[in-house]
Amino acid sequence: MVHNHPSGDPTPSRADIEMTKEIIEAAKRLGIAVHDHIIIGRKGYSSMKGLLLI
Repeated sequence: MVHNHPSGDPTPSRADIEMTKEIIEAAKRLGIAVHDHIIIGRKGYSSMKGLLLI
């Protein structure tokens, strides 16, 4: 999954983390694997997998 933060700061918010975990659980039930969630901002990007958040 990928989305952007218009603020420019790619740091995952608590809402980003919680929503991602919910989507991962829903996707599992459908046989879909979510490998990572990347957040793009003007200051770069963040990988939730790389940050060990998922």
